[in-house]
Amino acid sequence: MAFVVIEAATINLATIWFAFGSLTALVTSLLGGNVWLQITLFLSISLLTLIFTRPVVKKFLLPKKEATNLDQIIGRQGKVTEEINNLLQTGEVFIDGKTWTARSEDGSVIPEGTTVSAVKITGVKLIVNQSEEEAYHV
Repeated sequence: MAFVVIEAATINLATIWFAFGSLTALVTSLLGGNVWLQITLFLSISLLTLIFTRPVVKKFLLPKKEATNLDQIIGRQGKVTEEINNLLQTGEVFIDGKTWTARSEDGSVIPEGTTVSAVKITGVKLIVNQSEEEAYHV
């Protein structure tokens, strides 16, 4: 009963597995089963329900992480429209039709007009690396 109350209070499906095990142990007790049988059934039923139902419950009930359009920018190339200098906190990159405030991943200064690759997004800043082809030409 305690597991059902905890489950109702949290709504996280954290103890429902043990509630099934407890119910099985209760029925075993009412039918005159030994304590060792009650404990064994409690543990086995709890474990089995956890193993077989948790993946299904997670798939249907827990919120899914949805990719945003921002995630699609990672790995794409763009052009530096304002010199990227992390120390001066300057830099802009035009990528996928938008201008982003940008910083270099390794701290290097990247001149205007250079092709860069988006590595990640931190806050509202695009973190970039100079493209390999461009690195050899500079």
